[in-house]
Amino acid sequence: MSAFMTTRRTMLRGLGVTMALPWLESLRVWGAEAGTNEVQGEAPIRFAALFSGNGFHREHWWAKGSGKTMELGKVLEPLLPHREKMLFIQGLYNEEALKGNIHSSQTGNILTGAPLEAGGGIRSGISIDQMLAKQYGQTTKVPSLVLGCEKSNPSVHKNYSMLYSSHISWSSPTTPTPLEVYPALAFDRLFRKDASQSDQSVLDAVLSDARDLRRGISRSDKQKLDEYLNSVREVEQRIDRAGQRGELQGWRPTLDKPNVPRPADGIPQDIAEHMRLMCDILVLAFQTDATRFCTLKLNNDHSSLRFPNLGVDYMIHHLLSHQESNDWLKVNQFFLEQVAYIAAKLDAIQEGERTTLDNTMLMYCSSMLTGSHDATKLPVVILGRGGGKLETGRVLNYLDQPNRKMCSLYLSLMDRFGLHLDQFGDATERLAGL
Repeated sequence: MSAFMTTRRTMLRGLGVTMALPWLESLRVWGAEAGTNEVQGEAPIRFAALFSGNGFHREHWWAKGSGKTMELGKVLEPLLPHREKMLFIQGLYNEEALKGNIHSSQTGNILTGAPLEAGGGIRSGISIDQMLAKQYGQTTKVPSLVLGCEKSNPSVHKNYSMLYSSHISWSSPTTPTPLEVYPALAFDRLFRKDASQSDQSVLDAVLSDARDLRRGISRSDKQKLDEYLNSVREVEQRIDRAGQRGELQGWRPTLDKPNVPRPADGIPQDIAEHMRLMCDILVLAFQTDATRFCTLKLNNDHSSLRFPNLGVDYMIHHLLSHQESNDWLKVNQFFLEQVAYIAAKLDAIQEGERTTLDNTMLMYCSSMLTGSHDATKLPVVILGRGGGKLETGRVLNYLDQPNRKMCSLYLSLMDRFGLHLDQFGDATERLAGL
């Protein structure tokens, strides 16, 4: 029997569609049956890893103080509203990332800590998101969601495959987890049994079930359900509008045959909208409990993205990272705005006495601290309280500590899920003070 067991009460169903419900006080979604004297279960803990390549402006990536008086450098200013639910961690590193070349060998093991194979081969280790998904992912419709905003690069750079620069999630030591860069396909994966069965709206397909559900829930749950359904509809409509404009990130055929040719490379034209759609899909995935584990790669290390939306289209991201300019700062802040957007959306979703952000560990990191390829000190920020298991509003500095391994952080985070490993990557001990 499948580990993923649902009832009509936890899912909305329609032709070719299953859509998980958000947390509702009237229904037994993660806990006790409504109307019983049992203690109601808590919402699940989620983990998401967000990544952008090439580091940040050296003068403006910093934090000091604690709680609501914590001060943040200019790169991190978009996170000011969330500093009480934030951990700023400095001084961690991956020893294996200091071997080999720059870029590829600094990224391919960012979530694994494993040694990488040179000579164009592909070998890393299982990443933290996939380790959690293997243990707990079968309790949800989608074991893990792996999203990206820039296509994979299959070339070789300085004797290392650039696939390392293109992937942070690894299902096995020789298998980078397939990266979904199309919002429409990522959206379909959450809600459709077979994406090719119908072009009908997800909401239209489950409308009858939703009407039945509303009759048996509280007034506050009706409002919550309506807000949730509206958010799903909004994402659908934005994807459709992007497709009508011929933008690749949202392209989905609405006729028997496409009325525009599908470009071969699949790169979105509007990177701002593409990133925002992927952020919304991550939020929806957590809100519906369709998955509890997600990675979102905002761009590759050694990235070739340009940012015309910021007036910075004269130079690709990788080359821009080699200068400490105002434009580099502007691009850095753009990435942090995506992180802040996800945090705000998750924090607006109430799950009992906590918010979805309270029940999430949202980690943001890069392959190096600055564009000068310094991987001896990695930039790490965690937003959310992991179901009350993380003490936030703090700045933690491990630079002078005897143990400052990234994989020690991962061991500590996995402990919060109840997954207690003796070793992960190159670490055998937990991170002190977390």
